[in-house]
Amino acid sequence: MHDVSESMSSLVRLVKRHRDPVVVQALRSTVAATIAYVIAKWLSPEPAPLTAPLTALLVVQVTLFATLQTSVRRVNAVVAGVVVAILFSLLVGLTWWSLALVILAGLGVGHLVRVDEFVAEVAISAMLVLGVTTVGSTAWARIVETLIGAVVGMGCNLLLAPPLWTEHAGESIDGLARRMRRLMLHMGEEVAGGTPVEQAAARLHEARRLDHDIADVDAALRQAEDSLRLNPRVREGLLHRVVLRTGLDTLEICTVVLRVLARTFTDLAKAREPRPLFSAPTGALVQQLLSEISDAVVSYAVLVTTDVSVSAESAESRLAAELRQAAATRDKLAGQLLDEVQHDASQWQLQGAVLTEVNRIIDEMDTEHRTQRLLEELDRHTREQRERRSRLTRIADRLGAPVRNRRNQEEPARRSG
Repeated sequence: MHDVSESMSSLVRLVKRHRDPVVVQALRSTVAATIAYVIAKWLSPEPAPLTAPLTALLVVQVTLFATLQTSVRRVNAVVAGVVVAILFSLLVGLTWWSLALVILAGLGVGHLVRVDEFVAEVAISAMLVLGVTTVGSTAWARIVETLIGAVVGMGCNLLLAPPLWTEHAGESIDGLARRMRRLMLHMGEEVAGGTPVEQAAARLHEARRLDHDIADVDAALRQAEDSLRLNPRVREGLLHRVVLRTGLDTLEICTVVLRVLARTFTDLAKAREPRPLFSAPTGALVQQLLSEISDAVVSYAVLVTTDVSVSAESAESRLAAELRQAAATRDKLAGQLLDEVQHDASQWQLQGAVLTEVNRIIDEMDTEHRTQRLLEELDRHTREQRERRSRLTRIADRLGAPVRNRRNQEEPARRSG
């Protein structure tokens, strides 16, 4: 039985390793570069057509959408560099000053043709072509090899369907939510037990570091969004993208409010030192409230990363129940703080700020607020698609108008004849 469990765990680790973005990228790039080199050996006059595997290596990305974008930009970059080299070869040879002019012209042309990250490739292509004697044949061979590499790179993604990275993005969102939960639990424990200024400041720095986590999750989410575009295995790619993006936006707002809450606790610790931030009953309520909100943050992350409708409904019900409980605790805390402020109003601004900040987090995760944001985002994407289609329709009508008019003029003539 122990051997079976070890085998299953090894199999799970192997599957996860094969789905890792780094492993997938390495395998796909290696296959594409090798195939591109073999094809280029048949078609290119060069003895070592390394431009083809280099192009395939740079073109193949994790997602199909990114591959198409990269292929077009790289082909444009290489062709622009070859054109620059041909123009310079007709005027000057290869000298130090002509090389400098070629590099400068290549970089300038790269920005003009908008090849983005392949601006340097324009200058590289121009230098390689200018440095040989038979410029014409080398330029043609380099263009052919680039096209081979780009076609092979796109073909690998079409034949070997790229994976969907929504699960990876969901894990990143879930990890961010759990880090926020740990921070809130620690803040609640320290508030109830008495928080020194240095400890409150340390929690503030920890809350500020969540900004770096947001950037990492955003990068994983962009990868997931690209994997959903132009993917034949996805039927509702737009809905998935909107759900994940709005979910991350909400968590990002909550991290900002959490950072403000940590700053409020730090200011309270400075103002009330050496006394605790709150009285014992109030501190217990603050700890309970932060614990309930932290559970709701994790439930919210589970909700936005769940694909199955039944699981999503249960996650939404659990989130709604946790938010109701947190709202009830918030009301108790408000009453408790009101009683204390009537006896001592020295820090009523900071104490009121605590209520305001926790209330913002609760409102951001409200299910009705989430539904409204989803509908607004879907409506915005729908309007953008309609505008694009209307522009394409107007262009098609302008191009096809003479044809239709000619047909309309020819039809009565045929009938009269």
